[in-house]
Order: sequence, then structure tokens, then C-alpha cells
Amino acid sequence: MVDAFFADGFVKIPEAAPREIADAARALLWQRLDASPDDPTTWMQPVMWTADLTGEGPFGEIACSAALAETLDAICGDGGWVPRGSLGNIAVRFPVVPAAEDRGWHVDLNTQLPDGTWMVSNRPQTLLLLTLLSEVTLDDAPTRIRAGSHRLVAAALGDRMYDAVEAGALVDEASADCPVRYATGMPGDMYVVHPFTVHAADEHRGSTPRFMAQSPVLLANSARFTTPGVA
Repeated sequence: MVDAFFADGFVKIPEAAPREIADAARALLWQRLDASPDDPTTWMQPVMWTADLTGEGPFGEIACSAALAETLDAICGDGGWVPRGSLGNIAVRFPVVPAAEDRGWHVDLNTQLPDGTWMVSNRPQTLLLLTLLSEVTLDDAPTRIRAGSHRLVAAALGDRMYDAVEAGALVDEASADCPVRYATGMPGDMYVVHPFTVHAADEHRGSTPRFMAQSPVLLANSARFTTPGVA
């Protein structure tokens, strides 16, 4: 699993949380949305955002997944990451036309400056965790991932800091020839994504709303992600 992560820039953890727990979390999220799972006429926007900030109930059970902790220990080293108590931001994508204009290739902001501003740098303080809370097929707006792009991005970033727009243009060009993989799976599956791996949202071509949490995982030490040969 560690070899796959550093070779491809991401790794999937199937059944990181039991499906019934992920289903329960999704049911609670529906209660927060101004939309109904049984009435497509209420699906008025291509994407709606909600969040889990407290880790109560099924959300906390998912965030504290033993399989996730084991994977992060292997990738980051013992004590190399900070456990999360919640799932954070959750994107719900609907099969609505036109699709949202938020599908550009990018890496997440990964470095916090002393003034609180977040930037992209080659000394990342976070990696990305994707948690599927609904079934995601190729038609259900899976996150697109450019496999192996983390190696090219590490070289392209150099020693500068970049804002989101600058970084997006840079990493898109650097990774344009990388093969694309898709974060598909079942409720409870997770993906751990390297800080430099280029990824993007996709258009929803299916019929069922897609629920996915996008969580930064704080790193205790960035060295493991910037060492030549493994970045």
C-alpha cells in the first residue's frame, strides 16, 4: 500500500468504514440539505456544500477508522500525522446541467503562513483524505486523479509559494500527460492523496447524488513527502 501511494500519488482503502455507518452519515446529511433524495425537482444546483465539524455519531466513527489510521501510520510514519475528529467539508454533486464550473486541475493549498493564509509549497503541512459517503461510479462525478503527477509537481514547485490560481496553472501544465484515474467505490471507501497529486472534480453524468468528504490531514513532518525519489 505504501509503495502504491508513493508510486501513483494516492491509495484506496476499501471498506475503511463499514458501509452501514457511511449510509447513516449520508442520511443525516440529507436532513441538512434543502433537497430531498426522493425528489429530483429539489436538486436545483450542480453542487451543494455541507460539513461535519463535530464528529458526532457516524461521522466520528468514520473519522476514527482503524484502517485509515493504519494506512496513515504506514505512509507518514508513527506520529507523522495528526488524527482528525471529524470529516470536514462535504461536497454533494447532483446530476444537474450545466455542471459547476469548478472542475479545474489543481493541488490543494497545503502550507499555512504565520498570518493564517494558506498557500501551495514544496514543504506541505497536509495531505488529502477523500471519503466516499455514497456509491460512486464513473458516471457519478468521481474525483479525477492524475496518477504519478506528484513527482512532476514536486519538481515544478521549486522553492516558491503559490496561491491557488498560480498553483493551478503550474500543476496543470506540469501533469498534462499523466494518466487519469477515478476515485470510485462504495460508501465507506477512502482515498489518501499525496499533497502534490493533481486532481479535479468531474461532471455528474449519472442519476444519484454523490456525497464525498474532502479532509486535510495535518502532517507532523513534511520531510517524508519531499525526499528525492519518494515525493
